[in-house]
Amino acid sequence: MTMPAIRALRKAYPESKISLLVKPSVSPIFEIDPNINEVILYEESFKGILGKLRLAMRLKKRHFSKAILFQNAFDAALIAFFSGIPKRIGYNRDGRRLLLTYPIPFNGEDRGLHHIDYYLNLLSYAGINTERTDPWIYLGIEERLAARDKLSMLKRPILGINPGATYGSAKRWLPERFAEVANWFIKDTNGSIVIFGSAKEIEMADEIFIRIEPELRNKEHVLNLSGKTSLRELISLISECDAFVTNDSGPMHIAYAVGTPMAAIFGSTDPKLTGPVGVGDIVVKADFECSPCFERICRNNDMKCMYAVTSDDVYLAVKSITPTKKAVFFDRDGTLCRDADYLRRWEDFEIFPEIQALKGLKDKGFLLIGVTNQSGIARGIIDESFAKDVNQVFIDKYGFDDFYFCPHHPDENCSCRKPEPGMLLSARADHMINLKESYVVGDKDADMFLAKAVGAKGIFVKTGKQQGSDYADHTVSNLKEAVKLIENYG
Repeated sequence: MTMPAIRALRKAYPESKISLLVKPSVSPIFEIDPNINEVILYEESFKGILGKLRLAMRLKKRHFSKAILFQNAFDAALIAFFSGIPKRIGYNRDGRRLLLTYPIPFNGEDRGLHHIDYYLNLLSYAGINTERTDPWIYLGIEERLAARDKLSMLKRPILGINPGATYGSAKRWLPERFAEVANWFIKDTNGSIVIFGSAKEIEMADEIFIRIEPELRNKEHVLNLSGKTSLRELISLISECDAFVTNDSGPMHIAYAVGTPMAAIFGSTDPKLTGPVGVGDIVVKADFECSPCFERICRNNDMKCMYAVTSDDVYLAVKSITPTKKAVFFDRDGTLCRDADYLRRWEDFEIFPEIQALKGLKDKGFLLIGVTNQSGIARGIIDESFAKDVNQVFIDKYGFDDFYFCPHHPDENCSCRKPEPGMLLSARADHMINLKESYVVGDKDADMFLAKAVGAKGIFVKTGKQQGSDYADHTVSNLKEAVKLIENYG
């Protein structure tokens, strides 16, 4: 949940070296994050007063100019203080005021903020410009392909199930109900389920596994990975699921940070503070006076907030987020129209005549979705309203169902600039698109990498400046040939 704040820091300090001090258990999340220069591990040896002093001395030698304390702990401020970092910014709480040079006011209203906004609020009070962006975990294409290969025996759609929650039993829905949802999902969709969990949650995962009906419990429909994945593998595998059902837990936060549609079950905790933030994500919760109580174990010994959430409630949520439609995604400049090098005048807008063939795709049941990088907006070359007007032409005249664009500069490391899959994931959420049954048509390597990132088929068209791509599944001369190919493959 700190990721939007870290991205805001990078935008505010593009030339600065940003180091992140984190526990080893979560460090893989930030492994290839371009917004961070370095991850420093808070090792076990740094626990205790002597360990903290040892860490502080190491940090002191690094001559950091500023410490921003997202963590509320007194220890975090103490380490920063002994490190001699001249500017120390953090919330004025937990007895830390004298250890901070910039104590940020903390009041009752702050307690009601979602944790994403809580961290952004800290930066805003410190005079750092912020904007609300969604968390995003960066994955390499090799990681995505390895996860896809691991799930290749399973039938689509794939539902990921996370029955655990490290915090305590008050956050865990019942294993037998997860199993009920799994049985219904397999029968209803002819798809499959993957059970996730840590090594400590194997028993819980096994209970779900044995409750799946014997005739469904085969390699095509069920995979139990509890205790069998590293954190990076878990992240990649969740990103490959078509839908995800989970308790309020670490994997829940991973799911929305990789764009996987999700139904999240809440009991003792408050979704207003820690709930999913992905478009279309659903929170399933029963309201009681005692909830949220934030207890690890139900003090009433009845877990009624969890018992009241029925299998029907959860399955209806899962059904509503599982994508069912297929689409063809089109790059714009060089694919649908001539690449004019930052199209910014109507007189340079030249649509390829073969676009008329796209009607055949609509007749075959495909949605038509445009996806285009428009960094010229961030560079001050293109007016955003002009870019929107151009995209609207394809909707109004050529039957496109939607058109997405990324207005960011490449240095912003956003999740939507191709080849990152953010625009396709937004389209999936908005239109219930099954990406594995879809196509990406484009004239650049970035378009073909985009297809590989989401598991769609990539079709390279030789109508732009680049005349081939080693990463394409198919290569054609123009849009008309692309349509014919898609119609043949269905």
